[in-house]
Amino acid sequence: MLALRLARGAHPLVQTRRLLVAVAAAGVGFLLLCTLGYAVGHPERSSASVLRLLWCVLPLAATVQFAVAVARTDPSTRPRPGLSAIGLGPARLTAIAAASTAVACTLGSMVALLFYLHLRGDITGLPFDGAAADLLAADQPIPLAAALTLLAVVPVVAATAAGLALRPRTAPAAPEGAEKPVPSGLPWGVALVAVGLAVETYAGRGGGTGLPLPGRFDGNPAGVLAGWVLTAAGLAMAGPGLVHGCGRLLQSVRPGAARLLAGRVLMDESHRIGRPLGVVSAVLSGTLAAAALDDAGTGPGAFGPLTGLGAALILACTTATLLTAALESKQSRAHTTEALLRIGAPPTVLRSAALMRAGVLLAVFLPLTWAVAELAALPLTG
Repeated sequence: MLALRLARGAHPLVQTRRLLVAVAAAGVGFLLLCTLGYAVGHPERSSASVLRLLWCVLPLAATVQFAVAVARTDPSTRPRPGLSAIGLGPARLTAIAAASTAVACTLGSMVALLFYLHLRGDITGLPFDGAAADLLAADQPIPLAAALTLLAVVPVVAATAAGLALRPRTAPAAPEGAEKPVPSGLPWGVALVAVGLAVETYAGRGGGTGLPLPGRFDGNPAGVLAGWVLTAAGLAMAGPGLVHGCGRLLQSVRPGAARLLAGRVLMDESHRIGRPLGVVSAVLSGTLAAAALDDAGTGPGAFGPLTGLGAALILACTTATLLTAALESKQSRAHTTEALLRIGAPPTVLRSAALMRAGVLLAVFLPLTWAVAELAALPLTG
């Protein structure tokens, strides 16, 4: 009840972010229900149904990541003086954040169920002249228990992830005079990217039977998809290290005030924005590689409506997560910005530092994304 009251009295921008979480949860719930419909309509293709269910893991993971990012920036879950005296300590605020995330995702799941039943004709008859009847197995009854179980996956996983991400923790005290913990995932990320590209190249040249993924994208063997997953994981792992390196690059060779400020901010915020930026880079590289395959005629008609919906969800959620992380970074250094303005720092310096941060990140990540996409598509396009 307290979570509902806090949600009702929140700022419109906060409500908009929660609404976007509900929309993403609705999209994932619809994909899960379509997978269930395929399994019901094709009982002889159990392996294909399992693969379709596994395909839903990617948009599910992107939605959960976005839900956690929204929960981290929710003002109602931020500790404030005096709240502990009325029983709202860090543990209680974490529980409220998890409950708010569960409410938003449950709302989206219910919308997905209503939309799915409407398209099947279970509410008011078949819409669109029955165009979606075959895709949704409208002639077969859907087991209600299985549908509700699948719809409960998104709220449960998102609420659990939000609770774990926001749980109170005590950081060990750093030695006096020591520098902050530099991201250590860059070597491992580079190694994963190299291994993923090597696996994909080997599988693409070796051939093999294709996987019956949604949208009839069955022209590529399992090794190619495994290579893509390893490459994406490597980019996500290397993201914080790359952002930290960009900060060091800005501060090199006698930096001025703007470059020094921009570099220190990137180094301090590398953990917060590095991983979402790496995930966005991985998603964009996969999208560019898939577009290259489609242009080359490797898989004509491979991307059906469900594949397109899943890809759109992944791209939208990862981009929204990056923007939310950037907003969280801005909120975390609000006191520093106010202090700089109080001591007379001109606003142009702050704007110049922000433009420098954006410019150096684009200069590093855009070529990296393009290069990984080209290398990923090269073995399959000949």
